[in-house]
Amino acid sequence: MNNPPSSTRLSRRDFMKGVTVAIGSIIAAAIGLPAISYVVSPAMQEQESDAWIPLGQLEKIPIGIPAFFSFTRKQENGWEKTATSYGVFVVRQDGTNVRVFSNICTHLGCLVSWHKDIQHYVSPCHEGHFDLYGNVVSGPPPRPLDEFKTKVEAGTLYLLLPPFRRS
Repeated sequence: MNNPPSSTRLSRRDFMKGVTVAIGSIIAAAIGLPAISYVVSPAMQEQESDAWIPLGQLEKIPIGIPAFFSFTRKQENGWEKTATSYGVFVVRQDGTNVRVFSNICTHLGCLVSWHKDIQHYVSPCHEGHFDLYGNVVSGPPPRPLDEFKTKVEAGTLYLLLPPFRRS
């Protein structure tokens, strides 16, 4: 019986080292890959930027008078959770035509309110005035109020976030 030369022979110690490394690598991969996936996955998710928000039944909104609605939208962006509050004025022009305006002044971001005695939205910051359809009447606002796209489905009014800038 010929024994192979000692240089090509695998010692018991080297064999045990190799098995220990192989088993350790398998265990590390079994634990580590799901952990890495858990940590990284929120950043890899596609974020929803547009959303249709229901405001309520169209028939309950008066014609020709701005109706104020507010809502909060919650979003998750990776690990960050945010809640954004919105305020809008809904102007129903007739039975089916509706326009929805932001309640944020385009000058400094102050919240506008409807003053029925003068038929204007008024910004308290610098006396910016807007007409029924959000157009600038007087004051420093550089452009009209932002407007939301809308749709009506099964009698319910929906608006699309985000609003679009009018010039």
